[in-house]
Amino acid sequence: MPSDHLFELIKKGRNFMKFVERDEMGDEDTDQNLKLTQPPLTKSAMTTNFIDLPNNFNQLPIENDFLKVINKRESHRVYSKMDMSLLELSYLLWTTQGVKSVRGNNYATLRTVPSGGARHGFETYLVVNNITSLKPGIYHYLPLSHQIEYLQENVTPEILTNALLGQSWGVHANVIFFWSIIPYRCEWRYSIYSHRIALVDIGYVSQNLYLASESIGLGTCAIGAYEQAICDNLFQLDGEDEFIILCSPVGTIKKEDKEKELAFYAFLKENE
Repeated sequence: MPSDHLFELIKKGRNFMKFVERDEMGDEDTDQNLKLTQPPLTKSAMTTNFIDLPNNFNQLPIENDFLKVINKRESHRVYSKMDMSLLELSYLLWTTQGVKSVRGNNYATLRTVPSGGARHGFETYLVVNNITSLKPGIYHYLPLSHQIEYLQENVTPEILTNALLGQSWGVHANVIFFWSIIPYRCEWRYSIYSHRIALVDIGYVSQNLYLASESIGLGTCAIGAYEQAICDNLFQLDGEDEFIILCSPVGTIKKEDKEKELAFYAFLKENE
């Protein structure tokens, strides 16, 4: 049985997942209804080191049988270290956070993933290890222009391993996606309701990365356990108004590594 303290934490977590009735919210209204200034739709560029991303996705060998993609989708933690192209990276960025249009007078972005109230509170950062024509380093995605900006040189494998709480397999990926959230982008409209909605929204983003990766023969695995402070520091985030919420290594894969993948589930055989 869990301790009383642990039980209370579990109960608190369960209550967070529930929809809070409006009368529990009190008389406070949302910042949107109070006519306060809307936060920007996306984060401003942090540098002037912009790189245009290709969008000729018809040149990729995309698997168009959707049911086949769904059935084949699985987590991959073993990567072949073969080259991954800039077009492939561009495709993954577009399918996870691409902006299809802007609604109203910069009121909301309509993207390739759904989001409660079209708030899209996330920013995408990349740790690039092996992408053709890109130097290794840290990048930030600019979804309105479909560009990436180079932020700084690559970090050491030791720092990345620590950032991923010792999950060193992720360091061998071609690229690691790190998504941050800017909470006020959602809070402005939904106040206390925004946080549980945002956690649902990041699931859409992650699943799109899984499906897009599978559709072009790449592998990924979402990581929910990471060292918050290290990850935030990597991308110069303050940890309060913006912080990392999920990360996913993506890499090239090969069928011959199936046994190595199964080794991650060896504990299942031990418990048979």
